Amino acid sequence: MPLNSMTGFADHSGTDEETSWVWEARSVNGRGLEIRLRLPDGFESLEPVVRTAVSKAFSRGNISVSLKLGRRTSVAAPRLNPAVLEEVISGIEQASTLAAERGLDLMPPTIADLLSMRGVMETDTRLPSDSAELMAALKAGISDLVSGLKEARATEGASLQSILSEKLDTITQLCADARKAAEESGFRSGEVLRARLQTILDNTADMDESRIAQELAVIAVKADVSEELDRLDAHLSAARDLLKQEGPVGRKLDFLTQEFNREANTLCSKAGSTDLKSVGLELKVVIDQMREQVQNVE
Repeated sequence: MPLNSMTGFADHSGTDEETSWVWEARSVNGRGLEIRLRLPDGFESLEPVVRTAVSKAFSRGNISVSLKLGRRTSVAAPRLNPAVLEEVISGIEQASTLAAERGLDLMPPTIADLLSMRGVMETDTRLPSDSAELMAALKAGISDLVSGLKEARATEGASLQSILSEKLDTITQLCADARKAAEESGFRSGEVLRARLQTILDNTADMDESRIAQELAVIAVKADVSEELDRLDAHLSAARDLLKQEGPVGRKLDFLTQEFNREANTLCSKAGSTDLKSVGLELKVVIDQMREQVQNVE
């Protein structure tokens, strides 16, 4: 079952006889589910429909949804505003009267002059928010928009799954390298410790051998990284199981990467050789890269 990403984009457009519209949805990663809407004035009734549809489809992510509406040019023809025309004619009559009183002769305006006056002809740009047919079409578009966003996040999630699987394979190989380096380091350390112990025993008659044995045991425990590597193996198994599960697993994967990092830190601090230290540092790099990708998983 592929993962779902929290990033994605989708849009859905449509038209009717009077109106054109475009739904858009953008999603980015987030700790929980946050929905932000931008709707035209008069269309606020669509908000609960959008929120319900998005909430049912997704559990995490910052999701922005917007709706853009426009009047189609074929139906946005200019219309005569009789009230404004009446005011323009009254103004012309008053101007003509004043001009005649001063002996001025004004040319009578033509119809074209009157229609060219501001406000006489107007274009109706109002959107029919009270149209039941338009609202039904917009609501249907919400379903298509959410489906498109879900598909986009699934596509991105498939890429994430591939990347995370590769990181887990790399960590698996690094753990194997760490075991080999630890065994070689342990063998060399054991030889050195035995030689030093024999030197101390040969030159110190009153040395408490049991105390020396205890100190050596403590040193051996501190140098042993088998527990850290065993836990890393367990984390690898758990991570692979999560990648196969259905539903949101991003939070669990994020917690698991923290556990990965904790074991890698301990491994580096206990490393008894430069080879083991180098492997531990490489582990930390790969784990950090994996955690960056996990931040986008739903």
